Amino acid sequence: MTIDSTAMTTQEIGGILSLNKPKGITSRDAVNMVQRWARGLRVGHAGTLDPLATGVLVVCVGRATRLISLIQELPKVYRATFLLGRSSPTDDVEGEVTIHEGAVQPALQEIEAILPRFTGTILQRPPVYSAVKIQGRRGYEWARQGTPQLPPPRPVNVHELKILRYEYPELEMEIRCGSGTYVRSLGRDLAESLGTRAVMSELTRLAVGHFTLENAVDPRTLDERRWQEYLLPPRVVTQHLPHVQLDDRSLRSLLHGQWPRCEARLDPGQKVAVVDQCDNLLAVVEVQKGSRLKPLVNLAAR
Repeated sequence: MTIDSTAMTTQEIGGILSLNKPKGITSRDAVNMVQRWARGLRVGHAGTLDPLATGVLVVCVGRATRLISLIQELPKVYRATFLLGRSSPTDDVEGEVTIHEGAVQPALQEIEAILPRFTGTILQRPPVYSAVKIQGRRGYEWARQGTPQLPPPRPVNVHELKILRYEYPELEMEIRCGSGTYVRSLGRDLAESLGTRAVMSELTRLAVGHFTLENAVDPRTLDERRWQEYLLPPRVVTQHLPHVQLDDRSLRSLLHGQWPRCEARLDPGQKVAVVDQCDNLLAVVEVQKGSRLKPLVNLAAR
């Protein structure tokens, strides 16, 4: 069996849209816009942005939606502004903000001194208003009906925190973090450790892995005729992974869910992209003992 991926059209495989989500719309709104253009194709996003937030929203179309979990694993970069001496039920300015008169006004040096406490693997409690499920329901569903539930703390990875600007009450920061990190919670917890409170007033996602704000497109500038001009091939998702080509027999085995051996020297546990001669992405695998390839994502199969 020779896999002729050149015969696979966009309608069959789909691709990736890197959008610059504007303020005031939900991630679902952005997906719905794409869904209207990509009739008959599945569409999904990799990582929610709240209506308050702007920036990179990666949207997958067609079979490329099978890559969503891989995109969600990529590191993120945010620019966030927090207002100190304030609090709200949502931990941002979307909720009813309470100004705490006489709140502590920490010095810049005090803020810098506590940043190491919030880097590395930390335990973080998601906001009460969040999509985290508690007893089978989303946190915001409990909160909106008047019975807010505190989500349990969970480990997240914060790679770097950098102060960009501090003019009380505004604290602007750049945050590099892993999947599942709530920036609202980060500002809330950082302020509480300083003896004050904080709400997030602005948030921009600057990057998701190699998808950057500079290369993202505003969905409001697209239409049914132009959107495919910005559709990236699925292989862009795996450009940080090793790429291998397999012989026809091994590829046939892999695409039928079996674990073929690979002749290339690869480390167990490593994720690898399987491509064809034209560098089209066919699958993503995880290397097992004995150089066996465990399929994680199969783009070639219907």
